[in-house]
Formats: sequence, structure tokens, C-alpha cells
Amino acid sequence: MSRFEFVIKRSGVKVPFTPQRITNAIYRAAVAVGGRDRDTAEKLTDQVIAYLENTLPEGYIPRVEEIQDAVEKILIENAHAKVAKAYILYRDESARLRSQRENLTFRASQNIPWEKIWQVLDWAATHNLNTVENYNQRVRNGELQQITSESEMFYEEDIKNAAYQICERRSDLKIVLISGPSSSGKTTTTIKIGQQLKLMGISMVALNVDNYFFNLDKHPRDEFGDYDFETPQALDLALINEHLTRLIAGDEVRIPFYDFKNGRRHDNQTPMKIGKDIIILIDSLHGLYPPMTEDISEEKKFKLYLEPLLQMKSTDGQYIRWTDIRLMRRMLRDAAYRAYDPEKTLTHWHYVRTGELRHIIPNAANADLIINSAMPYEISIYKSRLFDHFKKWEEKFKGDALREDAFYRAKRIHAMLAEFEPLIDDSFVPGNSIIREFIGGSSLSYH
Repeated sequence: MSRFEFVIKRSGVKVPFTPQRITNAIYRAAVAVGGRDRDTAEKLTDQVIAYLENTLPEGYIPRVEEIQDAVEKILIENAHAKVAKAYILYRDESARLRSQRENLTFRASQNIPWEKIWQVLDWAATHNLNTVENYNQRVRNGELQQITSESEMFYEEDIKNAAYQICERRSDLKIVLISGPSSSGKTTTTIKIGQQLKLMGISMVALNVDNYFFNLDKHPRDEFGDYDFETPQALDLALINEHLTRLIAGDEVRIPFYDFKNGRRHDNQTPMKIGKDIIILIDSLHGLYPPMTEDISEEKKFKLYLEPLLQMKSTDGQYIRWTDIRLMRRMLRDAAYRAYDPEKTLTHWHYVRTGELRHIIPNAANADLIINSAMPYEISIYKSRLFDHFKKWEEKFKGDALREDAFYRAKRIHAMLAEFEPLIDDSFVPGNSIIREFIGGSSLSYH
């Protein structure tokens, strides 16, 4: 047992010293370079702690930077050069992201689809939905049904455009990859694009890459020890790439089955073979992550990216954040379909967001098409269901050094929701709306 009880964060706040966080950080770095030996990560953690205890004076409280320096030293001394490099890169990237958050100067980013945003902003201004105040006034004027129709039609046009572009390339295409961060609406969009393509005479077959998860005991974990299903390294990317390559070549493969109840993958289960005119459809967080399809030529892939690109300003002049929309969507979906406490969704979101910024959002620049999945009216629905929760979380996490991120998100979203007209009755939402994926009551089959 370590003699350290606390650690000093970069903010200067003192928090409990947790060796498991060191283990998780080492293991995540190892997974990034193909290693999956948690026992070794735990032994290296013991060495890190022993080194700190031998070099730091009695009663000293280590700073997080000192612990990270020690991790790098121990990794290099134990000949884990690749893991050390991955750890250093992760540390440097985290520092860069912190610097960006702290720097209030506007800078253009390749991660932001400016052309698509301009289209969405132009549409919002044309329909008087570019500010919360304008939206609320339209609702109060009895125009809710009109707002709904306009919003759904805008999304459906994106779906038709995607199907049209796929159809134009049908002679070369073998895979359609539908990607986007958590709760961007991939499942509904995948179904709708499949329906459109069927009307165009294009046959498709879905490949569920969730069956390619590694066994749970090999999964990376987040900083609180929760299993991280949302990093690409949780998937057997090499096997996915191999199976896709063989399927395109006309070979039969046996798809694995992942049993989420016991966290184990069973290989060589379901035979799969596709005809020469069949297109494989993949709905995945990491569909655009290069290693998943690295052996497949670009002309054989159509890459589609989703994000709720709402362009609506609140009264403080700030645009509503897309990540906040997706957080609320995921809270409702997880609570309804996965019996998952919304508070846990909030406290875990920081790590979801970090993974998105590292592995998902940067790949949007490589997409053939970007779809906006936001509905201006959806936030009014979320207000009636989540407003009191965010108020409670803002009060609960205030002053909690370990839950700073949850506090600031709760505070921001609580203030934003306060401005919206609430909508308790959701019967006006179409049965095939993308919003039904999160609030329930969909006419589409998600199984």
C-alpha cells in the first residue's frame, strides 16, 4: 500500500491518490500499440510508486506532472519504448487540448465542417430558428408542427443526397461507412439510407462491428476504472479489416459473436458471403478510423459522417454546443434502453469527449458527405425530462474537485435549458424521426 494519500492536480486542487489511475493510463498506452497485458501494467505501477516513495520526502504530496514523469521513466527503463512513446504522445495531446480550452482567441480548426455549418446556419436564419428567442416565439405562435416539418425535411434531404451520391458510385463501391460521435444518430440514419438505396435497386448487407470487441478483461478503462467501449482499440481492428477485405474478394468469412452479458467474444460463428453487386453497410463510431479499413482502396468506400450541427444562439450570444445535445440524447437513450443512470452518463462524458476529439472527430475531414442530425425542437423535449436533473447535478458537484467537468457541463446545460419553452407531450414527433432513437416510440426497427 502506498504512503501517498493525495495528489495535486494542475489546478492546484488536492484529490485522493489512486494507483489504479496510473495502471489505467499505462494500459491504455499499451493497448494503443497492440499490447493487452494488464498484469504488466500493474507491476509497472508498483515500480512507479516505489520510485516516487524513494525520491520524494516524507509527507510530500506529489503533483500529477511528477507522477507522469515517473511513469515515462519507468516505462523507458523497462524497455517499453513503444508504450512510453504512446504515453508521451497522449500526454502531449492532452496538454494541447487544455491549452486550446484555456485560449479564448478564435482559431480555425480542421475538425469543424465549415461549409456544412454555413449551410445549416443559412437554413436556420431563413426559417427564423437561429436564436432561442426566435424559436420560442415561433412555438408560442403555434408553429410547432411547422417547425417539426421543416426540420425533418431538412434532415431527409441530407439522407436523399447521401443515397444519390452512393448510387452514382455504385459500380465501384463495396462499403458504406456511417460514422460519428456518440448519439449523433447513426442507427436511424443507417436505416434510412438503407431504405433509400433499396428504392434505387441497390442491395446492401449490414456488418455489426460490435461483434469484434475484445474480451472485456482486455478492454482499456477510463480514469475511474470503467470499461471503455468507445476507444477504437476496444475493437479487433485487424480482424475487421481482414474480414472486409476477404468479403470484398468474394470469400466466405465467419463473423464472431460478442456476448455482452459475460463480456466475451466467440469467434468463427456466423458464415457470411456477399455477391459482387452487394454493398456492405457499417454503422460505427470508428467507421472512419483508418486502421479499420486500411487494406481497402478509397474508391471502394463511401464515408459518411454525422453530427447534430445545430446553429442556434442563446441569449448570451453563444451557440448551443453539439456535444451538449448529444449528451442529453445519450442520457435519455441509456436510461430508457440500458437501465443506465443519467448521472453516470454525465460523469463519464468527459472521457467520451476526450476519445471523440482524439479518434473520431478528426476523421470527419475525410468524409465524402456530412449529415446534420439536429432538430431545433428536440431541446424543448429534453428540457421537460432533464431540466431538474441538471439543476440537481449543478448543486451536487459544485466544489467537487474530482467532478469539475460534470459540474461545468451541468451548469452550462442547466442555464441553456432554462431559456427554452418546454414540450412535455412528444406526440407531434414523427414515428420515424431521428429523435425517436433517443426518446423512444420509433416506428423503425433497431434490431
